[in-house]
Parts: sequence; structure tokens; C-alpha cells
Amino acid sequence: MKAVVIHAAHDLRIEDREPQALGEGQLRVAIEAGGICGSDLHYYHDGGFGAIRLREPMILGHEIAGRIVEGTAEGLAVGDRVAVSPSRPCFDCTYCQQNMHNHCLNMRFYGSAMPMPHIQGAFREELNVDAAQCFAVGQNVSAGEAAMAEPLAVVQHALVRAGALDGRRILVTGCGPIGALCVLSARAAGAAEVVVTDILDPVLALARQIGADRAVNVAAEPDWTRKYSANKGHFDVMFEASGNQAALRSGLDVLRPRATLVQLGLGGDISIPQNLIVSKEIDIKGAFRFHEEFGTSVDLINSGTLDLAPLITDSFPVDQAVSAFDLASDRSGAMKVQLQFSN
Repeated sequence: MKAVVIHAAHDLRIEDREPQALGEGQLRVAIEAGGICGSDLHYYHDGGFGAIRLREPMILGHEIAGRIVEGTAEGLAVGDRVAVSPSRPCFDCTYCQQNMHNHCLNMRFYGSAMPMPHIQGAFREELNVDAAQCFAVGQNVSAGEAAMAEPLAVVQHALVRAGALDGRRILVTGCGPIGALCVLSARAAGAAEVVVTDILDPVLALARQIGADRAVNVAAEPDWTRKYSANKGHFDVMFEASGNQAALRSGLDVLRPRATLVQLGLGGDISIPQNLIVSKEIDIKGAFRFHEEFGTSVDLINSGTLDLAPLITDSFPVDQAVSAFDLASDRSGAMKVQLQFSN
């Protein structure tokens, strides 16, 4: 079978790999669609991120959906279409016992160079998965939309960290796929107002299309915070999805006292204005991965509550993976780029 394998920065290859034998309690899934994530792009361009570096060839990918071709499980059978959760905690460690599965000490998350040997990813034509990873998707849901369950689960976990959004005023900084999903999710959760910021007009136009009340190009409007900073601030919740220090800093200026800042975007070490955090009593919360929220995401997709189709801007056959990764790296030209796998 074909697999998308990263060897080093800018050394991405389509290789033949032997399918593995099906284990007890597993299902074999023919992958139909796989979304390229920011972490995949870090491996592609930089050979890793932070202290996490490639030390051996690794199959990339963790945003996937497909069709069961072998095996049976309660409620699932051959032919069923499924979204596959890449989250595989051990269920035994201290954090798993505290229902913090996203912090599992023995996590096996697809396409991760954190441990050695690396956890091989899911960009391959067939994948053996634990039955518990599979969530049935409706016939009305495309494979591409089903593969969006993973990034949507990241955002659903961020919503859990933020608390109830009904009637609240929301700021989203950074409008890549995660930021765009924050816009959709906040609107569906009953937010009274959603404002999004970025530096690229094409992604901001999409944000308006999917429900943002206002989309601000902060490069063109450097004084945009003036409208929202009176009386100690305007927004109740901020989803910081850029990992950019300037975005974080300006967002703090427009958060009202006792507002909540949820940090999703990853970046380097940054400085924050401690006096402002203290004087406004801002709650800062990180949001890392997900677990049970994957099922919530599939439910939202199946119900049609969220229209994810506008976010999927391009799809490439797996043989054109390099072209797909190059386009996914151009934020002005694409939102979510996916790979198509043969069955």
C-alpha cells in the first residue's frame, strides 16, 4: 500500500508499505481522505518543532476518515464509513485514571516523533485501528468532511475549557483551520458576537462567509483595538489560534475584566503583560488535543449543525502529496488541504 513518509525537512516520499496483520479488537479501514495539519507542515518544512525532531522516517497524518474493509465490532461492520480518532491513550496511567486522557503519559498519537521509535501516522491506504477509535458517519457526510472531525475535536475541547459561550462576545485571533472552526463552533454554541483577526484578506473573507460578525485585517488596521478597549474591554472569551505574541498582546487589551483567554496556537516563548493579567483578573487556559470530544465532533458533523465544506479548499490524490503540502503551506491560497487515497 502507498504511504506518505517524511525522511527529513522537504524530503517527503510516497512509499510502498506492507499492510499489518489485523489484531484482536481491531478493524481495517481503507482511508479515503486525510487532512494536512500544521504539525504535518512543521515536519515537512523543519523536520520537527521545538525539541521534537525526526530521528527516523515516519508516516505523517492524523486527520482521517475511510471505510471499514475487515473486522467487526459492536455497532460497526464491513462497509461502514467512519471517522478515525488518532487519540490512543493507555487508560492506565495517572492522568487517564483522572479522565485527562489527552495528557496520557503513554499516548500513541498518529504521526508523532516525540517518542522513539516514532508513532507512525495514518496517511496510508489502509490502517488497522482499535474499534473504539471508529465513529460512524452518515451517508450524507463526505469523506473530506468526516476527516475534519479531528481538528473540530481540538476546538470542541477548547470550548470545554472556555465554558458556556451562549450570549457571550468572542474574539478569535488567527484564522487558519483551527481559528475558522472556532468561528463556526462559537456561533453554533450561541455566541452573541464573533470577531476574528488575521493578516490575510482571503481567510478573513472566509471567516465572514461562515459566520463572523467582523473580520479585521490587523496589518491594514493596526489601531483596531481602539473600538473595543473602552471601559476596560469588550470581549468575554478569546480563542488565540495564531501562536503570535502580537495577537495575544492586543487581545488582552480588548478582553473585559474576568474574561477567559484560551490558548490553542503553538509558538515559541513569549512575554505577557503580567500587570494587565492581574488588574483585569484574566483567566488564561491552555487547550491541548482532545479525547471524548472526538465523538462530540462526529455528532455535530452528522447532524449538519456545522457546515465544514467551505473550509476544505483543495484535495489532491496521494501521489501528488508534495504539491498538496506546498499548497497547504500557503495560507493565502488555501484553508484546509486534504489527500485522497485509493480504495
